[in-house]
Order: sequence, then structure tokens, then C-alpha cells
Amino acid sequence: MLTVTFLGTAGSLPTPDRNPSAILINREGEMILFDCGEGTQRQMMCAKTGMMRLNYIFLTHLHADHILGIPGLLETMAFQGREEPITIAGPARTSHLVENLKEICYFSRDFEVKSVELEPGDTIRMDGYQVDSVETQHSVPSLGYSLREDERLGRFNRDSAVALNIPAGPLFGRLQHGESIELDGRIIHSHQVMGPRRPGRKIVYTGDTRPCRSIELASHDADLLIHDGALADEMAQWAKDTKHSTAREAAIVAKSANVRQLVLTHISSRYSEDTSPLLKDAQAVFERTLIAQDLMKLELKLRDE
Repeated sequence: MLTVTFLGTAGSLPTPDRNPSAILINREGEMILFDCGEGTQRQMMCAKTGMMRLNYIFLTHLHADHILGIPGLLETMAFQGREEPITIAGPARTSHLVENLKEICYFSRDFEVKSVELEPGDTIRMDGYQVDSVETQHSVPSLGYSLREDERLGRFNRDSAVALNIPAGPLFGRLQHGESIELDGRIIHSHQVMGPRRPGRKIVYTGDTRPCRSIELASHDADLLIHDGALADEMAQWAKDTKHSTAREAAIVAKSANVRQLVLTHISSRYSEDTSPLLKDAQAVFERTLIAQDLMKLELKLRDE
């Protein structure tokens, strides 16, 4: 299971239908949050995602609309009896932010809140996947993130196993898990009965950014690219001035990177009544585009190839 829940999809200003930025990824029950705008905890409740299995919060940058949900979320987890530590990772000054959060109000936490400051190219390893930090171009120090699953073993070729006179049963299982076995004085390696290794899934989240080569490279063949698509073409100069992307610019990145799905987020309040200009601009370049909506969920399937 790899599920993406869009908890907050607004631009700098929230609207009645869009909360500030927050995206939750659930991989096999382990949850990771990317950005934590004001009200994120309530959005998690509305989406029925739970929050106690959340171990990491990755911040793309420290603008208020991406961080103000952190104190409330931490306090709610404390009220629910959390004891396990949580790590907040992000660009420069993230550690300063975490320390300041401890000073602005009283907390009832009995769990540790760790902080990690990242540079582009840094990697945090998890069980079966990793999160890589990616250079982005915004008006303050910023990062994007790529969640990449490890490669999977290839498909088991039963005919090859039978041809090698391997009896069905536990030996099949050991070979399928990448082990070598000894049988009748012979060493049989996993690759003799397994097909080519298969890719894991990849999700890239840009946060607020101009379109940039580093994101394009990180997004190559991604299953999902979640890109800043704040503005339509007529606001292209404003996007440049404020270090955001237009929907069309995001689509150009998606097409160049050969991603499977593009989702536009950080939607400007200018389009609170009608997001069709954004979708039209993007789909003119890259048809497989969606506009994120609050509480929208996407489940990413494993690829067979």
C-alpha cells in the first residue's frame, strides 16, 4: 500500500475549500508528512488517516503556510499518549524553528522532537525506501523531496526451477527471497530462476518552486509528481517574481521527466471558484494532470515491468 492524501492544497492564502499545504504519504502503515500548514491535524481527522504512526515531518521551506500546523499536531499526539520520538527535517534553520516551538507555549509532550537540517542530495533511509532532498528555487531556502522505494526482486520462473530439478516447497521460497541454495552438491543462485529486478514506486513533491532542472532529473520516470502549479499563464510574470510555477510550467517538467501522473497543488486563491484555467494550461502540454483537492487520495500501484 502506498497512499497519498492531500490534506492541504491552498496557495499562500487558505480558502473555505483549501487548507494550507500538507501532504501525507502512508506506506505499509508508516506515515510521512510533507509540510504541515495550519489545521493539518484537523484535516487528518477529517481524512481518517490517524496520526500516531507518523514518524517524520519533512518541510520544504519555513514560510508560515507550511509550518504553522506543527505545534497543534504535536500537542494532539501528546494528548493521545504518544511516547515515540518524531523527527522534523527540512532546510536551513529547521533546528532553530523546532527550538523556537518549545518556547512559544506550554507543551504537555512526553516524547522527543528531533530536528534534522538537510542539503540538496541528502538522503534519509527508511525500511524499504528512502527520502532524498532535491534542490528547488524559491524565495527562501527550500527543498523538494523524492520518496523512492527499493527495487523489488523479479518474478519467479517456475519452469526454470523445475528444469534445474528443484523440488517445489521451501527451496522455492528461499530463491524467491534472493537466497542461493545447495542441492545435490550444486549451488543454485536466485538469479537463475528469477526475472529482472523490478522498480519500486517513486513520488516527488516540489513544495513552492520555480520549474528547475533538479526537479526534472529527480522526477525521471516517477509514478507521481506533485508540483507547485499556483498560477495560470496570464500570471506568468507574477509566478517568476514570487518564485512559483504556472500550471503549464509544471506540465513541461512532467512531460520532460516522463512521469506517470502530475498533480498540481498550492493553488492560488484566485482560482477558488474555478480551477479550469490551470487544468487547461497544463493538459495542453501533459494530459495526465490532476488539480489537487483537499482530502483527495491517490493509491499508487506497483509496476509489473
